[in-house]
Amino acid sequence: MSLLPALELCTHAAPDASILWLHGLGADGHDFVPVVQELQLPPTLRLRFIFPHAPLQPVTINNGMVMRAWYDIRLNNLQRETDDAGVLRSVDAVNALIQRETSRGILPSRILLAGFSQGGAVVLTAGTRYPDRLGGILALSTYLPMAEQLPQQASAANRHIPIFMVHGTQDNVIPLSLAEASRQALSQAGYAVQWNTYPMAHHLCQEEIEAIALWIQKVLTGETPKPHP
Repeated sequence: MSLLPALELCTHAAPDASILWLHGLGADGHDFVPVVQELQLPPTLRLRFIFPHAPLQPVTINNGMVMRAWYDIRLNNLQRETDDAGVLRSVDAVNALIQRETSRGILPSRILLAGFSQGGAVVLTAGTRYPDRLGGILALSTYLPMAEQLPQQASAANRHIPIFMVHGTQDNVIPLSLAEASRQALSQAGYAVQWNTYPMAHHLCQEEIEAIALWIQKVLTGETPKPHP
């Protein structure tokens, strides 16, 4: 399949790790580019950030308006009906980007998947099912679709993949209860999930960005960095 168009931002001329970061519904790859600078990651991390653009498609819940979306949303109740086929098409697109990174010399274990909202749902699905061990999954303000299928479809290679889930206690787009149910489903399937909540709506906050930066450093270096004073 053809690769999704994407923005790339490298922190070093010779990256040895990659972070694929998926945006939310109606946004595009530009959405999280400014976060790279806000993370204030140490220059010793040689990173390639990749921000793909989701395909343009009609979204049922938005009156069929065409926008960038990783899959269709048909109902307000995300647990009742999921566009499984659409999620899996986006998983295939993520897998193709992962494979492109390995062809550029990045080990799968040095590839992190990150995503916000819809993008987070896709990376949770992709990362738990990918056949080779990945570095970690960063799931922001999101949930796990097709949770009931995870025990049968999970990849043995990624059973112990680090997962960091973050959610806002005031999120009015993806209810906190749905995120908590997803975390529980992952835990019951044997995944160790780091879970943080913040008093925010459906967006990121500064404290969350600082926690993400520490998690990225820990996953890629094996050491627990000290937070910024």
